[in-house]
Amino acid sequence: MERWHNCVAVVTGASSGIGAEIARKLVSAGVVVVALARRLDRLEQLRQELPEDRRSRLRIMQCDVSDVSSVNAAFDAVQRDLSRVDILINNAGKLSGGQLLTMSVDTVQQVLQTNVMGVVYCTRRAFESMRQRQSTGHVVLINSIVGHYIFNPLPGSQQELNMYPATKHAITALTELFRQEMREFKTQAKVTSISPGLVDTELVPLDYKRLPMLQAEDVANAILYVLSTPPHVQVHELTIKPMGEPF
Repeated sequence: MERWHNCVAVVTGASSGIGAEIARKLVSAGVVVVALARRLDRLEQLRQELPEDRRSRLRIMQCDVSDVSSVNAAFDAVQRDLSRVDILINNAGKLSGGQLLTMSVDTVQQVLQTNVMGVVYCTRRAFESMRQRQSTGHVVLINSIVGHYIFNPLPGSQQELNMYPATKHAITALTELFRQEMREFKTQAKVTSISPGLVDTELVPLDYKRLPMLQAEDVANAILYVLSTPPHVQVHELTIKPMGEPF
């Protein structure tokens, strides 16, 4: 991770779970982190939990990744204040319970906007910075095992993943599309999809909490691994599951 020392990382959905944990670890590794989330109070809490001598490395900004104007305002501020984006962790995600056939269309649209268009909005802006400086960079997309296959619901229960697997399948496709485009733009930017199994975060439905789960730190460690690979190595897809996962 030495080559990322004093570089700038933008982490979306940084107010809790995987986003908060990777923000902590990147700060500890000497990276300047811009933490984005809708809940500014949670971001401030995250900053206060850091050792005092590291707090200046964590910048916090309110941002709704589903809103392109909000994303542009955040990245404009990053470019103005820090002049660069070297790492982007696309972590922000949304899962709302219910069945796709009957749930509110507005809720379905919000999941789609957050999980797919939010990634597109943020990646475009990060890549713009990387390309302008003709530098190395790394874009990480937090995917899911349901971005590769869809498991059946627990016996006796209704499927509640609805739009979520469709958005994560889109992330699988976007990863390859971004890789091809970055290659043809003759950049040194990398892109990696991280597909965890169940992770003990606020996103997981209550019925699944009794199953084996990863911790946010496990996924954050996987992200640090892919970031630490040498320039000629690109980890395209990394799947990480808890021992004993039934899916």
